Amino acid sequence: MLELLIIDRAGAEHMLSVTPGQTLMEAIRDGGIYDIKALCGGSCSCATCHVYLDAGTPLPAMSEDENDLLDGTSERRETSRLACQIMLAGNMEKLRVTIAPED
Repeated sequence: MLELLIIDRAGAEHMLSVTPGQTLMEAIRDGGIYDIKALCGGSCSCATCHVYLDAGTPLPAMSEDENDLLDGTSERRETSRLACQIMLAGNMEKLRVTIAPED
């Protein structure tokens, strides 16, 4: 199990215990945090699951599609990612995620 610290848009902190093998978006929604709309259902065609991750988090490389979608948001930061594109793996223990403001 992985321990995730999710900070919602109101600033409240939520600790989630999740199993590797699902996306970060799925883990957040399954954990009862509904700040992420995920309008595209996780197909990387919107940016409604935009999150900020701590610098240095071990992540797969960002795809060109994900990068393009994040370029279209006004809240992009260096640590921005789309939660639907992050497959949770065993090396992501203690992941700290902040849900980006709605764009």
